[in-house]
Amino acid sequence: MAIGVFDSGVGGLTVHRELTRRFPERDFVYLADQANAPYGGRGGEEIVELTRAGCERLFEAGANVIVLACNTASAIALRRLQQTWVPEARARHGRPVNVLGIIVPTIEAATGLPWTYEAERNEGEKVEAIAVNGVFCTAATAMSRVYEIEIDKRREDLAVFSEPCPGLAGLIELGAPQEELEVVVRDHVDALRRRIGRHPDKAILGCTHYEIVADIFAAALPPETAIIHQPAAVADALERYFERHPEYALGGSGRRDFLTTGAPGPQSDRVSQFWGAPLSFQSA
Repeated sequence: MAIGVFDSGVGGLTVHRELTRRFPERDFVYLADQANAPYGGRGGEEIVELTRAGCERLFEAGANVIVLACNTASAIALRRLQQTWVPEARARHGRPVNVLGIIVPTIEAATGLPWTYEAERNEGEKVEAIAVNGVFCTAATAMSRVYEIEIDKRREDLAVFSEPCPGLAGLIELGAPQEELEVVVRDHVDALRRRIGRHPDKAILGCTHYEIVADIFAAALPPETAIIHQPAAVADALERYFERHPEYALGGSGRRDFLTTGAPGPQSDRVSQFWGAPLSFQSA
């Protein structure tokens, strides 16, 4: 049995790499739905169905716990799958299985508060936001407003502004040149600055593809803007989850499988550089 990691493409490798560092002895299966990437511009029902199909493939490959290392899938599909599909999958596979997302641990990192916390509201009392969080994300994640809604539940003193970056995940997936990526990232950083009236105090890279070019975001943002990195937050949350749920068998051989619904073979030079070695996917 193994830990499954799912993304529309190579972006989830950012989370996968941190998880393998945290759990080096565990078995992992990574699935990239590159035949249908990117998800950010797709409709909600299509995202739900593609995510469900990817999770089913990972369960068939031996995964017991799947991490949706995709903000779009986590924002649009996760709740539906957990409520209506995971119980049926448990019965069908005859073993404990679950699907987890990456937005909850990201919001915990952004707010400094546990997911179970909800701020008390005093009627008539107006709280002026004293800090601003910027969220760079796909169009689908921005439309869901998940970061605005969930952070506001916990911190009235944080204002959240999402900046959709259509096309950026696709450019990273295809291994676009550094110069092209720098122009696109700078344009989105500047667009968010104009909307807010200043740079954000913190920035969330709300698409796991963006973590591959985190250095470009860091260069485009001022040094005082802290970047919240999802991979570490997700690894922390998964470690706590396994402490609470010892029923999951996760394998102990250190196996690493990389699958794709797209064309199998080596990934881009940028992905190899990020990963630290050439990386090749097998057909799913």
